[in-house]
Amino acid sequence: SCCGFGRIRLRKNDLAGSSVAIRHRGVADGEEIQSLAARWEAGKSDWTVLLLPSALSLAWSVLSFSVLYYKYKAAEKFPLLLRIWGDTGIQVCRNSDLQEPLLLEEEAGCLKVTPYSEAGLFSLVTLSWHACEISSHSNGIPERTKASSSARQSHTSGEVVNYMAVDVQRVGDYSWYLHDIWMLPLQIILALAILYKNVGIASVATLVATIVSIVATVPVARVQEDYQDKLMAAKDDRMRKTSECLRNMRILKLQAWEDRYRVKLEEMRGVEFKYLRKALYSQAFITFIFWSSPIFVSAVTFGTCILLGGQLTAGSVLSALATFRILQEPLRNFPDLVSMMAQTKVSLDRIAGFLLEEELQEDATISVPRGISNVAIEIKNGDFCWDQSSPIPTLSSIQIKVEKGMRVAVCGVVGAGKSSFLSCILGEIPKISGEVRICGSAAYVPQSAWIQSGNIEENILFGSPMDKVKYKSVIHACSLKKDLELFSYGDQTIIGDRGINLSGGQKQRVQLARALYQDADIYLLDDPFSAVDAHTGSELFKEYILTALATKTVVFVTHQVEFLPAADLILVLKEGRIIQAGKYDDLLQAGTDFSTLVSAHHEAIEAMDFFNQAFEDTDKNDALEGPSNNIACMAKEVQEGVSSSDQKAIKEKKKAKRSRRKQLVQEEERERGRVSMKVYLSYMTAAYKGLLIPLIILAQTLFQVLQIASSWWMAWANPQTKGDKPRTSSMVLIGVYMALAFGSSWFIFVRAVLVATFGLAAAQKLFLKMLRTVFRSPMSFFDSTPAGRILNRVSIDQSVIDLDIPFRLGGFASTTIQLIGIVAVMTQVTWQILLLVIPMAIACLWMQKYYMASSRELVRIVSIQKSPVIHNFAESIAGAATIRGFGQEKRFMKKNLYLLDCFARPFFCSLAAIEWLCLRMELLSTFVFAFCMVLLVSFPHGTIDPSMAGLAVTYGLNMNARLSRWILSFCKLENKIISIERIHQYCQIPSEAPTLIEDSRPPSSWPENGTIELIDLKVRYKESLPVVLHGVSCIFPGGKKIGIVGRTGSGKSTLIQALFRLIEPAGGRIIIDSIDISTIGLHDLRNRLSIIPQDPTLFEGTIRGNLDPLEEHSDQEIWEALDKSQLGDVVRQKELKLDTPVLENGDNWSVGQRQLVSLGRALLKQARILVLDEATASVDSATDNLIQKIIRTEFKNCTVCTIAHRIPTVIDSDLVLVLSDGRVAEFDTPARLLEDKSSMFLKLVSEYSSRSNGIPDL
Repeated sequence: SCCGFGRIRLRKNDLAGSSVAIRHRGVADGEEIQSLAARWEAGKSDWTVLLLPSALSLAWSVLSFSVLYYKYKAAEKFPLLLRIWGDTGIQVCRNSDLQEPLLLEEEAGCLKVTPYSEAGLFSLVTLSWHACEISSHSNGIPERTKASSSARQSHTSGEVVNYMAVDVQRVGDYSWYLHDIWMLPLQIILALAILYKNVGIASVATLVATIVSIVATVPVARVQEDYQDKLMAAKDDRMRKTSECLRNMRILKLQAWEDRYRVKLEEMRGVEFKYLRKALYSQAFITFIFWSSPIFVSAVTFGTCILLGGQLTAGSVLSALATFRILQEPLRNFPDLVSMMAQTKVSLDRIAGFLLEEELQEDATISVPRGISNVAIEIKNGDFCWDQSSPIPTLSSIQIKVEKGMRVAVCGVVGAGKSSFLSCILGEIPKISGEVRICGSAAYVPQSAWIQSGNIEENILFGSPMDKVKYKSVIHACSLKKDLELFSYGDQTIIGDRGINLSGGQKQRVQLARALYQDADIYLLDDPFSAVDAHTGSELFKEYILTALATKTVVFVTHQVEFLPAADLILVLKEGRIIQAGKYDDLLQAGTDFSTLVSAHHEAIEAMDFFNQAFEDTDKNDALEGPSNNIACMAKEVQEGVSSSDQKAIKEKKKAKRSRRKQLVQEEERERGRVSMKVYLSYMTAAYKGLLIPLIILAQTLFQVLQIASSWWMAWANPQTKGDKPRTSSMVLIGVYMALAFGSSWFIFVRAVLVATFGLAAAQKLFLKMLRTVFRSPMSFFDSTPAGRILNRVSIDQSVIDLDIPFRLGGFASTTIQLIGIVAVMTQVTWQILLLVIPMAIACLWMQKYYMASSRELVRIVSIQKSPVIHNFAESIAGAATIRGFGQEKRFMKKNLYLLDCFARPFFCSLAAIEWLCLRMELLSTFVFAFCMVLLVSFPHGTIDPSMAGLAVTYGLNMNARLSRWILSFCKLENKIISIERIHQYCQIPSEAPTLIEDSRPPSSWPENGTIELIDLKVRYKESLPVVLHGVSCIFPGGKKIGIVGRTGSGKSTLIQALFRLIEPAGGRIIIDSIDISTIGLHDLRNRLSIIPQDPTLFEGTIRGNLDPLEEHSDQEIWEALDKSQLGDVVRQKELKLDTPVLENGDNWSVGQRQLVSLGRALLKQARILVLDEATASVDSATDNLIQKIIRTEFKNCTVCTIAHRIPTVIDSDLVLVLSDGRVAEFDTPARLLEDKSSMFLKLVSEYSSRSNGIPDL
């Protein structure tokens, strides 16, 4: 299928193809961009980039002028023209009076709107636009992936996305105004030259008045630039916080904080709106100055002419009015030029500030080709620091040599510098002194998994060609085979934004598979086993580390002490220093810190053995008393049910696989056909219920009426010839004219203010409505919608509504009324013109309809194609360390250019479509004007009032431009309205359940007991996706400790999401203390529960703000929570204490420390039900033991549901729930489960015990 318009066609399959020609004409690639940037910085700018389009456009202008000039010179000898000037008896319209204004209109027009110049300039300006747009985009990816740590702190991901989404757009838009810098002054000079021939020395007053009008805007323009600068800074803040909220929406909903953070965003929007208001009102004032400038200039000119004693005739007045009408075009275009120059300067400064930021040190690491040395990694006297202004380095006195094929384990307490150690090898952390040398290629697996949007296969291949044998071995080594079998689409399953539809363990194993497939020489693994269960972890270690990477150099960070004996070298870090290094047995005998870590682990194992022994000695019938007997009975029923349904489960799984259900992430939605009237009405009624619209129309109408009246007055009151007597005195003549002129200026000011007021109110209301709707959307919306799509709407589309649409709407109303005024004046002279105007209007509307059918879809495609660019950019920022670690910068650069091609192609076609319409509209309007002139001179002598005929000609000169502008303004308005349409879509997103239900609010003391009943619970992530929890039934008694275990991807985290109603059950119920949680408000539920999630999240701000964002607790309570969570001493060492800053994503805190902050939040909340979702996965065994003691003490009367892969964490639970493939496999006390030789839990315990005693078969 294709959208066609004339000879321009856009085929559907073109969107994914290559458009090398477009890109190569508009911008240089990779190395050429860097070369140009280097020449620019060296002061050797290639000015031909700017001068060539200007020279070519000037050539087009001269050619057009020459053609028109000789056309009119030849026309003088044509009999019809002689008849026009002599035979018709229209004495005022002599050759000298009429020809020059007519020629000037064409001369000025040939520089601005006629088909001659527009067709020639189109490709030059369009390609200049692509040059600006794509160059900025192309430079963004390499610049951000090379940015230093200080640069990343100075420019957060939200700000960088804003640079790309808004600032680059502004710079690109400026190319359309680039030639106005010299074209508009040229038009003014030509107009003044012609005016001099009509009014003589009075034209000097015209020049002075014109200069005064322009100079008057200089201070306003400077103020507007300042407002624009502050506006963009405020927009950066909003985008940064918006991006952060979208990334962490899950934790916001779990903690019931979304309203608090939404209010923060609204406050940020309030600051942005303050500067937006000032920017728009300053723009309105500039618009008033320049729209009233032609009136002011004409009044000064006529007044000066009268004061100097010159006699005005109707002919000279009409000729002057025609010239003023020409003069008004450049003057009225000055506001747009001034505004665009201010916006572009601000955007260029911002982009330049980003591009000139400090990059990673090129000499941070010295890369040596493989085979040169037998030493894989060597660090000599290395000092490194994330914050180079800090007096204390992050890592100090690092001295290490790792030979090829060695396995090096890195361990230490939370915050010891383990992840920073890997970063110094990669060259990520700024080097203060020393030398880092690596030999061969490297692969990096970060602690916080970075997963790309796309399918699983693409994430594993990571740009490498497919080798099926190698691929299968990687899948096996990473224990992914069973997981892929569970997915309906296998390895072709689309992964949501940030791997949202994968469990933590699955994401980690996909990362490991990606690294293994690259077949690198050196593998840097940052705690890769913390997110997987014991069985999977031991299997991974044996198959991945010991087998697949047997001949590779491996440096792995781990808290799993049981893996350390397999290492050839163990590094123990403390406070950024290597305090111990050696083999396992040697370090154990040496005692000190390593011995402490191992002892803590052994204590946990001994505790587990104690429980095993206790369970063996306990009588089965006395295992639990009282109410717990019901649990045992129910557990038996559950297990019987599981046994009877095994065969059914297998059949359902196969059926689900055959059905090939829809993927989680779908293509971005877009409307089809005409923009709905609901969209127009939603915008027009958004501000004051639409009351300003008729006032805007009225103000513009009165302006047009007064302007026509002033022109008519000058034509009527002046004598027809120099010998005739004036109809009124000079003072009355100029007094009435100035009164009418300044009256029209006043209404222009009113219209400009009303348009700005309307636009501000409408933009704010739509933004707040969209924001509230998005924040109230269910979690499934964020799971299936990449953040780039949402950011596209809240940045680009919102910016269009803020700055473009109000003036587009006002411009359309203005052009419509002006066109009606022109037609009215011309029909007043001769009604016969309607015979041509009506068919012409029909033809215009037909062309407009034909054009819009394609243009609408192109604009929608452009908007949709921009989302992947933004999303890929934001995703690349998040994974910059991984991209650099794999040396994949060039591939991501190419991908960025490919996505830009997909965006640029429909955009180029949309611009070509505009020119298609422009050309036809110009030709049609020129033909109509010529016909009108012939019609006027064809009437018998004396049938038409000469002054009225002259007035009709004066307005008719402008008709072709006005008609074209009217159609174009409507088309461009509808194209811009698509931004409202896209925001309107997000205003219609279905909301999740109410936050509060007044008629069904639980008691303030609820839940008192904390009993949780799951009754036949069934859950699916989306209606089109298969069920992931299959009829889960069990009871968690109040005040008990419940351990939830199972293989990675078995449904543990899904169960927790259902408990917090992030996912609404597809069937069954969850009852807490006799209240069905589906009957109460979400905030009533989530505020009474507490969770420490699997992925620790810190928000940009302060430690205090992260612990107590709702500001409900005192500093003393916060310090107590920090002390209990083992972070008190760390925070006290910081200069700002509780006000210590937290950077974006908590990057200045380790993952383990972030997890401890999450524990501090739970301690402050003190809910009766606490959920621990791998709460201690990222901390060492000693810290884990302390945390478990704190939980047992502080939450001794609470129901604690613990998901953990460390068996000691759940072995002392009162009950253990074992999940398998979304079903209850086992549910009983640990004692009973350990007595059952076929128990899955017993297998997990045995596996962990054997792993803890050392990995066999080393």
